[in-house]
Amino acid sequence: MKYSDYNDYELLNYISENNEEANEILFEKYKPLIVNISNKMYKYCQNRGLELNDLIQEGMLGLNLALKNYDQDKEASFYTYAKKCIERKIISLVVSTSRLKHKPLNDSVSFEIKLNDDDTFERVIEDNSYNPEEMIVVSETENEIIKKAHEILTDLEKQVFDLKLSGFNYKEIATILDKEPKTIDNAIQRIKNKIKSTILNSN
Repeated sequence: MKYSDYNDYELLNYISENNEEANEILFEKYKPLIVNISNKMYKYCQNRGLELNDLIQEGMLGLNLALKNYDQDKEASFYTYAKKCIERKIISLVVSTSRLKHKPLNDSVSFEIKLNDDDTFERVIEDNSYNPEEMIVVSETENEIIKKAHEILTDLEKQVFDLKLSGFNYKEIATILDKEPKTIDNAIQRIKNKIKSTILNSN
């Protein structure tokens, strides 16, 4: 089999029939994308205890998940779905590494979750309807809030949210996710509104 002779869907069909050669060809085809995403991320996280190869390997796992879970009837193109899975796995690795290097989030209630360069979680909820002192008695921990946030955010918003929690600014996130800075800024605004209206109002 030659790389240039088959499109993604033909390769996927062969892979579904346990054709190892087709699997290798597809991984070879998508490796440049994985390396590109990994390089973008690595540029901003070289001091987080990660090597470039760690990100590439995680990206490979993301592609493998895409192969297993892709449903042509439900999803967009395989390329779009694979890219999303690759980004998600790499971002998850960076986020988990960042969490290990910082103060545990689940030991007390704190609203110092940075959502924007100048904003903290406390700023997000600070208006006439909320009293920060009253919010301290809420039984939610930060980890629980993050878990709930993931339940209500879109895929893009979850990626932006996780990257912000890991210390990336919106311009860095835009580069990593191949989005315009304005798109990231809009996502951050939606995230803040959803957290405030959905999670905090539920308490």
